Amino acid sequence: MKRLALLGMPNTGKSTLFNRLTGAGARVGNWPGMTVDMLSAKVLLAGGMVELVDLPGIYNLHGFSDDEQVVRHFLSSQPVNGLVVILDATQLDRQLNLFLQLRALQCPMTLILNMADEARQLGIHINQEKLSAELGCDISLVSAKYGHGFEAIRKALEHLLRTAPQAMLAHTEALHSDEAIEAELDRIVSDTINTPVVLPPNLTRRLDRILLHPVFGLPLFFLSMFALFQLVYGLGTPLQNGLSALLGYFNSDVLTPVLRHAPTPLTSFITDGLFNGIGTVLSFLPIIVLFFVFMAIVEDSGYLARAAFLMDALMARLGLDGRSFVMQLMGLGCNVPALMGTRVMRSRALRLLTMMVIPFSLCSARLQVFLFFTSAIFKPFAAASMLFFLYLTSFAMAFLTALVWRGKFRNHEPLLLELPPYRFPTTRQLLVQGWQQSGHFLRGASGFIVAGVVLIWFLTHVPFNVAPASPATLAGHLAAWMHPVFAPLGINRLLSLTLLFGFVAKEIVIGALAVIYSAGEKNLAGILAHQIDWVQATSFMLFTLIYTPCLSTIAVLKQESKSISFTLLAVLWPLGLAWLVSFVFYQTARSLGW
Repeated sequence: MKRLALLGMPNTGKSTLFNRLTGAGARVGNWPGMTVDMLSAKVLLAGGMVELVDLPGIYNLHGFSDDEQVVRHFLSSQPVNGLVVILDATQLDRQLNLFLQLRALQCPMTLILNMADEARQLGIHINQEKLSAELGCDISLVSAKYGHGFEAIRKALEHLLRTAPQAMLAHTEALHSDEAIEAELDRIVSDTINTPVVLPPNLTRRLDRILLHPVFGLPLFFLSMFALFQLVYGLGTPLQNGLSALLGYFNSDVLTPVLRHAPTPLTSFITDGLFNGIGTVLSFLPIIVLFFVFMAIVEDSGYLARAAFLMDALMARLGLDGRSFVMQLMGLGCNVPALMGTRVMRSRALRLLTMMVIPFSLCSARLQVFLFFTSAIFKPFAAASMLFFLYLTSFAMAFLTALVWRGKFRNHEPLLLELPPYRFPTTRQLLVQGWQQSGHFLRGASGFIVAGVVLIWFLTHVPFNVAPASPATLAGHLAAWMHPVFAPLGINRLLSLTLLFGFVAKEIVIGALAVIYSAGEKNLAGILAHQIDWVQATSFMLFTLIYTPCLSTIAVLKQESKSISFTLLAVLWPLGLAWLVSFVFYQTARSLGW
């Protein structure tokens, strides 16, 4: 099978183009470093299937970051039929140097200039024919965001495949010096690109005067996040109630009659175990989808890069930088890709310290737990406020961790952060990203959820001759063993049991509760509201927020750090911190009479 490699600088729309060409689900966002590993997909071109590989974004081939080494290693070890280079049409005076480096590899190439619509709006004129002649390859002007120019891209790719029938390795030893490339770059840009001396005023500059204000910038960012949570709850709660009603109807009017004559253990396993556990998780899907949709607006707009800029001064005092804050924000979806995103950092000390703080990010798995508890215990406005408080706590724990451990992981690497222009995502992008991220969550969590609820049902129902979830069951014995550890935190025996399984995957927690109490989402919320008060619920959520990350995150910590001792530190530190924070909160609240 023929293979094409897609290369470009970070934040040039490379993953957007890759997704449109292949229908794949590479994550898309308007900040540098979104593609943190190689992605590949098959696409029909020139009458055959072709593998298109999306490589990490790099600034040049001479660098020493992990991403740059990954790209160089791929090009020198994996035969390709051609290179597809994508650059930002508004920044060719800076980005063409990467193309000139790649041209020295002596591989067939085609060049795609993305964001051509923005270049026109800024008054930038590109002499396409002359530039193509200077560079010696086809050039396509496109807008990957809006899907403009993709027919030209397909023709260019097919022409590349026809003219380069044999796969070959890149000659990385043929790289020219930076001085020679810079001289050629200046000549080509002056001959082929007409850029206004003063770019016309635009929305980006006007917004940055407000959003990057040294005094009001950070308060506006956190106010925006608070408003986002209010919107998620305000729009998502009615949808969640509707889905819960449908699941309840299916359970009472379809599933229960079908299992009327089945053996009692089997009926309990299907209804109290599988259906209640999985159904309770699914009932929160509308809120999760809305959360990802609104986060897509914040991400794709370029606002998060501004947040990193605003936070850089504070992060520097903690031994981190603005990129560390960006990685924390990436961790709001899942900690795993955020950990892999630290490869863009050249300093190992900075990478390790950033990897220590990322697991405190409130990922989508924890989000599901908190959405349930806040909805069950608090009124809607208070629920959104509590969720916002948990997000602030996650950052506070990350900052505390950095402050404590910065002496061990000292960083001297300066921050170089590109602020992209504001780009408002299309409706299609929002819907696709919300669906993809939710689907990714469900696909990644489904195996853990099913295995978790089955194991929880077994522990809470064996032996079969005692009451389910009673102290005489296996779960009861296990909870009694853990009770002395969690009692000072206000976490009862059954809740402590779910924390044990949450170590494997936080997605299991709510499904486990549904199985333990043999209740669907609505009944489970009522049961918990009567059994625990808001202080106990908050203590439980604080512990869940801070304690040991899931097994997938631990595996990536080991993979990226290549250190067992660091991985143990990253596991044991948050576990001890979680117990201490929950203990202080619960005991203080009770001493105040709450």
